[in-house]
Amino acid sequence: MFDTLPFARNKYPGARASLDALCKRFGIDNSHRELHGALLDAEILADVYLVMTGGQYSLMDFNETENVAKQGDVRLSSDRAKLKVISCTTEERDAHRNRLEAIKQSSGVCLWNDE
Repeated sequence: MFDTLPFARNKYPGARASLDALCKRFGIDNSHRELHGALLDAEILADVYLVMTGGQYSLMDFNETENVAKQGDVRLSSDRAKLKVISCTTEERDAHRNRLEAIKQSSGVCLWNDE
């Protein structure tokens, strides 16, 4: 669990930290947000969280242009920086696979295992 409100207030002291204000700051289009629905707010907040914590601008796949055309739902400004791709190390990949295997052994199934 991560609370973006104190994080935003700490990162930008004195600035407004509402979801609308953060969307405006980061160029995230929330114009389709007429009502405060939990699912829609969570989707928008996911984009805000990614920008605030690491410079990633979207939860979409790496081929953003193709996905946007398929989904027809664009919330991010077109003039934003390109998505920075950070690959994991061999050690991180091995640790991840070991964790997935431990989950599979403990419960009999692992939804995140690609095998």
